[in-house]
Amino acid sequence: MIEAKEVNFFYGDFHALKNISLCAAKHKVTAFIGPSGCGKSTFLRLLNRMNDLIPDTKLTGKCLVSGEDIYSKGTNVDELRKKVGMVFQKPNPFPKTIFENVAYGLRVNGIKDKKFIQERVEESLVGAALWEEVKDKLSKSAYDLSGGQQQRLCIARALAIKPDVLLMDEPASALDPISTSKIEDLIYNLKTKYTIIIVTHNMQQAARVSDNTGFFMLGELIEFSDTKKMFLSPSKEQTQNYITGRFG
Repeated sequence: MIEAKEVNFFYGDFHALKNISLCAAKHKVTAFIGPSGCGKSTFLRLLNRMNDLIPDTKLTGKCLVSGEDIYSKGTNVDELRKKVGMVFQKPNPFPKTIFENVAYGLRVNGIKDKKFIQERVEESLVGAALWEEVKDKLSKSAYDLSGGQQQRLCIARALAIKPDVLLMDEPASALDPISTSKIEDLIYNLKTKYTIIIVTHNMQQAARVSDNTGFFMLGELIEFSDTKKMFLSPSKEQTQNYITGRFG
């Protein structure tokens, strides 16, 4: 589903990502771990071209989504971002009702059929494991929800436009343990329909929710393998040292 081939990325003169090659399988959860500033979030943002918004950046190599080079000249970035949704570290609901938060992407894309919008909003909230908690207060402000509920609302908002891929940049780092557990259960259930890539500082979380894990350090992908293998018998000493807490 997603493939990187010898990707290098620069912020001005700073070489942020160095020769990254990996494949993230369809309908699997791929986790990226590593110390702060190691490049994992920068790489994640390459996959829906969020880094385009930053001046003076340069990319070499190829990023493929469903076999298509997303940095080719003919790429429609708006269409790409419909296909590759994003959930950020902190919940960022819009100052609208719960219903309108989820419907937003549909309306922006020109959909006006009220029945269709209503059905898609419900379907997305069910998919984000939030429907039962909010079905009687859809006209209330999204800001009335708890932090964990707001994050699941943001996931529902991303699901509403039917992406193929869901990128999650530390989606539970701002949440309490109970809300974190709900997000992890949700990620596990969503992979039957979506290809998910998650950046996390929490190694236990990576071990719980992911099928494959990539370990980044100083802009390099040190190791990429099946999650159980990486945590039980990593190939590289650097990985072993990070996982066992000797550094990072």
